[in-house]
Amino acid sequence: MPNRIHQNGFVAVAAASPALRLGDPAANAQLVSQALEKAAQEGVELVVLPELCLTGYSCGDLFGQRTLLAGALKALGQVAETTGRLGLSALVGLPLEVSGRLFNVGVFLSRGKVLGVVPKTHLPNTGEFYEQRWFASARVAPVREVELLGQKVPFGTDLLFRAHDLPDCVVGVELCEDLWAVEPPSGALALAGATLLCNLSASDELLTKAAYRRELVKGQSARCLAAYVYAAAGAGESSTDIVYSGHGLIAENGVVLGESERFRFDLSLVVSQVDVDKLAAERRRNSTFFGAPAPLTPRVIDFELGHPTGVTPKLRRRFSQHPFVPSDPQRRDENCHEIFAIQSTGLARRLRHTGSKHVVLGVSGGLDSTLALLVLLEAFGRLGLDRKGIIGVTMPGPGTTARTRLNAMKLMETLGITAREIPIGPAVEQHLRDIHHPVGRHDVTFENAQARERTQILMDVANQAHGFVVGTGDLSEAALGWCTFNADHMSMYHVNIGVPKTLVKHLVAWAAHVRHVGPERALLEDIVATPVSPELLPPGEDGSIAQQTEMIVGPYELHDFFLYHVVRSGFRPAKVLWLAELSFAGKYDQTELRHWLRQFLTRFFSQQYKRSAMPDGPKVGSVALSPRGDWRMPSDAEATAWLAELA
Repeated sequence: MPNRIHQNGFVAVAAASPALRLGDPAANAQLVSQALEKAAQEGVELVVLPELCLTGYSCGDLFGQRTLLAGALKALGQVAETTGRLGLSALVGLPLEVSGRLFNVGVFLSRGKVLGVVPKTHLPNTGEFYEQRWFASARVAPVREVELLGQKVPFGTDLLFRAHDLPDCVVGVELCEDLWAVEPPSGALALAGATLLCNLSASDELLTKAAYRRELVKGQSARCLAAYVYAAAGAGESSTDIVYSGHGLIAENGVVLGESERFRFDLSLVVSQVDVDKLAAERRRNSTFFGAPAPLTPRVIDFELGHPTGVTPKLRRRFSQHPFVPSDPQRRDENCHEIFAIQSTGLARRLRHTGSKHVVLGVSGGLDSTLALLVLLEAFGRLGLDRKGIIGVTMPGPGTTARTRLNAMKLMETLGITAREIPIGPAVEQHLRDIHHPVGRHDVTFENAQARERTQILMDVANQAHGFVVGTGDLSEAALGWCTFNADHMSMYHVNIGVPKTLVKHLVAWAAHVRHVGPERALLEDIVATPVSPELLPPGEDGSIAQQTEMIVGPYELHDFFLYHVVRSGFRPAKVLWLAELSFAGKYDQTELRHWLRQFLTRFFSQQYKRSAMPDGPKVGSVALSPRGDWRMPSDAEATAWLAELA
């Protein structure tokens, strides 16, 4: 049976800090083995353990004793046997004598085999640290190979360990102080191909140091476009002058996926899954990364990743149904503040450049035009302009309902802008007669004639006012091409073009509770509750909206999910579908998800010509489709290969 976890690029990793016995390698071998057993039960494939974990980091001058060194080697053999029995890989730390010199090393074990030894480069010798008293730096390593447990093993800081069953998983190793150096070895390892960086550490605890350490791990994972697993020595170390906490961290490209509880006297274990497929995609499109010369030529050692014996692999990570909308209320509030600042600053800059004191906006009573209006108010306020210079035009047509028409007029009046109502019905009827369009045929020509008539009115009113038209189309509509070419597709500035539909809804709702808490709040709340529709077809007999966008192109929450993971994450359609099945379980079945994903891909490819001609507008998040910036794609590109994955 195919391993879908590996097929989709996920690797289960852990940072473990056992409750060690200082200077007792035999006992530590058992404690490390117990940690590996616990990790195996959690489905972990690679476990990172602390620096010098087979002896303890704080052994001091005992490191010069043959008894301790021999005991550490014997303990290593016992732990290697454990990895073979459990069917996993591990990085363990010990002191190792090589050609008469002592090195602080991390040993890569995989399924019973010793695959490589990485010595520590940067040896701290200030403050509470005295490592140069006992250990030699990797810089003076006399050999590139050592004999360990009866076999010849690669030795050096140039080693990479590649999973042959998941080639995007390439492990690079550094030890503790290496991360704190001006140029950590992990930077060179990442440029040489490492996607999973591991640090065996014995960092002690001081006030605020944990927060600094966390930022180092996050920052290095982001800088290297990599995952980073950090395992520090725990409370079993000596407390003579300092205390150790067993801090474990797992980060991926600047995001902490997991963090252990510190100061435990028993095993500290933090488990997560890193997505090396996503990291590889990030690197492929990052010119700073792929344009940098590789500072070292690595020796690559293959190993079998695999899941622990007897464990059924499953995805531990959870993916939000709404990746553009943070689930944390505080972060969501911060994002809304920031988005309004970006949108309003971009618009204010365009107003200053053109010298315009008037803008024209089509106000429909829907979400997008409401958000654009709120951003306009922000921009005018920042520039000290009279909000009467905002000319809102509502243009009821054959499909306009009483609800949206009333909301549009009330909103403009309540917010104090210049409000105009210009019905388009007679003009559209005349136009359709002019082109001999059959009466009563409510097809795409009927719909687009209304959209283009509205745009013509807005442009002409802007000419009258010596201003410009602000567009309302959003990022989701641009991705789907859900706009009429040379109609709502066009404006002098597309203020919402960087905001996906799911986020538009949250922004308007947020504004109703934070920025506009007066009489307009109820109006904004009703607009948020109104079904999304272009209102280009006649209403139902009861006056309700007959043409609901999500009934035609599909749920926006799905399309935004697809947009994020296809464009931002760079995932294959098969992976996007799999993640959607897991994320929307119980809400949409696989048939529905496959149908709407095919719809998304088909429209995304076929509608590129509209995006190629889109107006200026501010980029808001990490997903943008401007042909002048983030997304450059030929209008004639075929979706065939992408759709084939969903057959």
